[in-house]
Amino acid sequence: MREFIVEADGGSRGNPGPAGYGSVVLDAATGETLVETYEYLGVTTNNVAEYRGLLAGLRAAHDLDPAARVHVRMDSKLVVEQMSGRWKIKHPDMKPLALEAGRVFPPGQVTYEWIPREQNKRADRLANEAMDTEGSASSVRKPTSGEAGTEATVDVRTAKADADVRAAKADADVRAAKADADVRAAKADAAPGWAPADMGAPATFVLLRHGETPLTPQKRFSGSGGTDPSLSDIGREQAERAAEALARRGTIQHILASPLTRTRQTAAAVAERLGIEVTVEDGLIETDFGAWEGLTFGEVRERYPDDLTKWLADPEAEPTGGGESFAATATRIAATRDKLVAAYAGRTVLLVTHVTPIKTFVRLALGAPPESLFRMELSAASLSAVAYYADGNASVRLLNDTSHLRP
Repeated sequence: MREFIVEADGGSRGNPGPAGYGSVVLDAATGETLVETYEYLGVTTNNVAEYRGLLAGLRAAHDLDPAARVHVRMDSKLVVEQMSGRWKIKHPDMKPLALEAGRVFPPGQVTYEWIPREQNKRADRLANEAMDTEGSASSVRKPTSGEAGTEATVDVRTAKADADVRAAKADADVRAAKADADVRAAKADAAPGWAPADMGAPATFVLLRHGETPLTPQKRFSGSGGTDPSLSDIGREQAERAAEALARRGTIQHILASPLTRTRQTAAAVAERLGIEVTVEDGLIETDFGAWEGLTFGEVRERYPDDLTKWLADPEAEPTGGGESFAATATRIAATRDKLVAAYAGRTVLLVTHVTPIKTFVRLALGAPPESLFRMELSAASLSAVAYYADGNASVRLLNDTSHLRP
């Protein structure tokens, strides 16, 4: 039985942006290059380009010998882990491509290995060549008949048309396979991340507080009515660590973020790692702390002692200067929750937001009194999770997880 090595890579300049892939098929016994292929993909994400490179490499190997064993080497940890079955595939753009790739060869005939980028230079070169073309025909290079070791460039417009026909014929199978995969994923007890409960797949909100800003370590009020600070250097590192942790879990299907700068920056770090676009949700914005914005708790106590006392005792009380009360925040978060639960039933959604909204999601899920807000610790870049079921019940699954921030 013949054995092939497939090296594949994909890239996007902008993520999403102009994208392309490159794939190389090698003879495992001799190391001879049998096929090189690349294609410009238009505007898409890094992860989609990686999957397209994998699919092209597997198809090229299948054209050479459908009975061969194939060992895939890629520098995309996401693709390798998902295709090996260790991470779930949830993203709507990647899942059909992964299903197609899994059908090129029979199960058990393909193995996967992650390699560092510097060991994937041939496929990387082809992917960059594809992106440089920005729209010209894709290309395959392989030895000509009877001239082993000689390479020729072949226009593959016809091959692409054949592939398109095959893809069209397989479309119904893809939809059926997607449905089967969703059912299997829902039943997988050992799958990483937040697994569905027995009473049916809930809408699961993974709540990520933004990373640190310059105001965070000083414990200053920083709401929606202040200076809208950006992440600090520490905050950006925290966002990257959170992104790594969420990529390892592999369960996030959508990302929503508050419109403030610090949450959008944190969400962008996760989105780049997962290949998912960010949707801004105004309902996730932080409370407006009025005249207290930028002040420490001690400074507020010194300047506005009566207003602070009322605020601590009464959820209807507003911060000095017409800020937003905790009661108003709860009304806003409840409306946002109901809208998102209806829109994302059965899905896992990352909500990148702030201290007060996250505590309010948790408080409402627990049915706890307003004063419970003062009894929760919520660190920068921490993860919490709440699941919402069709019968109206909610389950708090995680609160203030910071394990991913440790060295």
